Amino acid sequence: VTGKRYIKKLVEDGVVDGWDDPRLVTISALRRRGYTPESIRQFVTLSGISKANSSSDISLLEYCIREDLKLKDKRMMAVIDPIKLVIDNYPEGQTEMLEVPNNLENETLGSRQVPFSRELYIERDDFMIEPPKKYKRLYVGNEVRLMSAYFVTATSYETDADGKVTVVHCTYDPETKSGSGFTARKVKGTIHWVNAATAGQVTVRLYEQLIDEEKGKLNADGTLNFNPNSLTVVNNCMVEPELMDAKAYDSFQFVRNGFFCVDCKDSTEGHPVYNRIVGLKSSFKLPAQA
Repeated sequence: VTGKRYIKKLVEDGVVDGWDDPRLVTISALRRRGYTPESIRQFVTLSGISKANSSSDISLLEYCIREDLKLKDKRMMAVIDPIKLVIDNYPEGQTEMLEVPNNLENETLGSRQVPFSRELYIERDDFMIEPPKKYKRLYVGNEVRLMSAYFVTATSYETDADGKVTVVHCTYDPETKSGSGFTARKVKGTIHWVNAATAGQVTVRLYEQLIDEEKGKLNADGTLNFNPNSLTVVNNCMVEPELMDAKAYDSFQFVRNGFFCVDCKDSTEGHPVYNRIVGLKSSFKLPAQA
């Protein structure tokens, strides 16, 4: 939505929280969401100039920000929908510091020390009770790698009264530590995690397009066809400690989840709110040059 009268109506009706709502494409909204000046300039360059009225695919803008941030941002671990993972054979009370690269594609960003202990958080969809045939993540009896850590094998799980998984139990193989040179066997799946004892809790906002383009921009009465799923707020995202101290406009890649930026309006000291700038994957490809 770029028309001023449409945006004004959305603001007046309270559909968005202002002209800088991250779902809009005003300059202030793009900045708040985490788009960089470099990505916007690249978008303008690739879109070209036309004397006739024209439009550009939003996927091109998303491509530009991915290309700009993929080598700039640290790749951090954040669990958006957490469940507890307990490593039953890991020593109770022990914590070790693991060296984790900040960006595998840019070694100049260095590495960081990440705490690891018996209880972790993993993504809920990284464990399944009855997995489909090609599922490569955790299920009872299957072994995966914990990113930059060890191989673990799921052994059992706990559920609540509604049958929802609350805790996954596993065992680890101490010989399989990342960087140790272990090659005796391989696993097909790798999942990310955060240490339960030191994790911070943040709010994450996940965005979709403001208008449901598949159904058309306008309804029969001329009003905008608003997408009710354009904003999802997750309040219990668990993250590495470093992400608790980030400042407004700081951006990071959350491993496997996308690029995120600290919201400049709603974040407070020690309680950051992260806006997802863009996901990691897209089918978009630049058109071939003539």
